[in-house]
Amino acid sequence: MGETRDNDAYEEELLDYEEEEEKAPDSVAAKANGEAAKKGYVGIHSSGFRDFLLKPELLRAIVICMQHECIPQAILGMDVICQAKSGMGKTAVFVLSSLQQIEPSPGQVVALILCHTRELAYQICHEFERFSTYLPDIKVAVFYGGVNIKVHKDLLKNECPHIVVGTPGRILALTRDKDLSLKNARHFILDECDKMLESLDMRRDVQEIFKLTPHDKQVMMFSATLSKEIRPVCKKFMQDGALHSHALSNNIQGGKANGMESQFKGSASIIHFVLDSIFLKKLPNLIYCDICSFQPMEIYVDDEAKLTLHGLVQHYIKLSELEKNRKLNDLLDALDFNQVVIFVKSVNRAAELNKLLVECNFPSICIHSGMSQEERLIRYKGFKEGHKRILVATDLVGRGIDIERVNIVINYDMPDSADTYLHRVGRAGRFGTKGLAITFVSSASDSDVLNQVQERFEVDIKELPEQIDTSTYMPS
Repeated sequence: MGETRDNDAYEEELLDYEEEEEKAPDSVAAKANGEAAKKGYVGIHSSGFRDFLLKPELLRAIVICMQHECIPQAILGMDVICQAKSGMGKTAVFVLSSLQQIEPSPGQVVALILCHTRELAYQICHEFERFSTYLPDIKVAVFYGGVNIKVHKDLLKNECPHIVVGTPGRILALTRDKDLSLKNARHFILDECDKMLESLDMRRDVQEIFKLTPHDKQVMMFSATLSKEIRPVCKKFMQDGALHSHALSNNIQGGKANGMESQFKGSASIIHFVLDSIFLKKLPNLIYCDICSFQPMEIYVDDEAKLTLHGLVQHYIKLSELEKNRKLNDLLDALDFNQVVIFVKSVNRAAELNKLLVECNFPSICIHSGMSQEERLIRYKGFKEGHKRILVATDLVGRGIDIERVNIVINYDMPDSADTYLHRVGRAGRFGTKGLAITFVSSASDSDVLNQVQERFEVDIKELPEQIDTSTYMPS
C-alpha cells in the first residue's frame, strides 16, 4: 500500500504543472548555504578530460568538447538542466557522462535519450557509437517513426540495446506494446528539451514515458533556448534534494572502493572515493564537489547576448517576395562556401526551390517531412558526407543537427520567432569557427522578427553590403 501511495504522489507531482515549486525548509536551506559557503566547489572545473576520471576507452575516443562545466556533475549522476549556445558540445556532455556510468547488463535498457526529430535521433545515436568505439560491450540503437515497427520489435527481442535513442511517438508505441521495458533505466535525457516540452502533445508523450522509468534515476535536459516559462516545467522532471541525497546515500552504503586498480564505476563509486579521506590524499586531482546539496545543476544563459556565436557574421537583405529567387542565385554565384543550408517555411516551398536550384545547375538537395523516412535519411547522410553542397530544408533540421562543413545559412523565409532564428543560424559557425547568416526580409512581420532578434540577443544585424570580405566567414 505504501508503494502505491508513493507512485500516486509521484504521478500527481508530474501532472500538476501549475503547482508552485516546493521550497526547502529554511533551516535546511540555511545549513546547505552555510556549508556551501564554507566548503565551496574545489576542483570541480578541471582543466583536462583526464581529471574527469573518465574511462580510458572514452578518453581515446574524445577529440574535443566544450562543456567542461557540466561534465563533472553529470558524471557524478546529478540531475542537470543545461543551456548553452549552439555548437558548443552539449551532446558530448550526456554521451560521455552516460557511457562513463553505464555497466551493461544483458537485455536491460539503462539509458533513454529522447529528441524531437528523426534526423537528430539518428545523429545522437551515431555520437554514442563514435564515443563507445572502445566499449564493444555497450549496444546502442535508435527508434523512430517511418520505419516498420516490427523491425524495432525484433531488434529489442533478439539484441536488446543498453542505450536507446528515439522520438517520443515510437518509444511510447514500443512501451505500450510491452516490447520495450524501461524499468532498469538509470538515465533519462531530453535533447532540445524546450521544443519537446512546449508542445502539449509531445509533453504528454514524454511524461507518459517518464513514468515508466524508475523514480531513482539521473535526468538531464539540454537546449540552446530555455525560456523562463519552460524552466519550471523542466524542473518538474528533476528529483528534489532530499530524494536524491537519500538515493545517493543508499548507493554509497552499498558500494565498495577496491583501490587504484579498479575502474570508477558510476556515481556511487566516485562519491565513495570523495568521502574517503585516504583516497583524497592519494588522488589530489580527483574531481569532487560540495556533496551536501544534491539539487539539480542548472546552467542558464540569462544574458541572451551570450547565446550568439562570436564567429558568425549576420546580415539581412530587404527585397520583395518576387525578388527572392534571383537574389538567391546571385548570392550562390558570388559567395565562397563549403556547404550552405537554405531554410524555407513549408514543404512545398522546399521542394519547389530545390527544383529551381537543380535546374540552374546548383548542387542542391532538399529534406522535408513530406519524404519517406528512408529517403530523408539517405539525403541527410549524403549532405553530411559532402556529396551535395546546398541543402534546402524546413525547420526539420533547424535544431541540433551538426554538419561541420556548413559555413553559410540563408533564411529564404524568415523564421516565426527569435528562438527559431537562433537555432537556424547556429547551423553555421559551430565550435567557434567562422560562418555567415543572411536573412531575406520581405514583409513587416519579417522586420518585426528581425528586430526581436536584435533586441533579445543584443546583436547588430546590418544590411548586406555590395562586397563582403570572404575572410570574415570562410576558415583560413
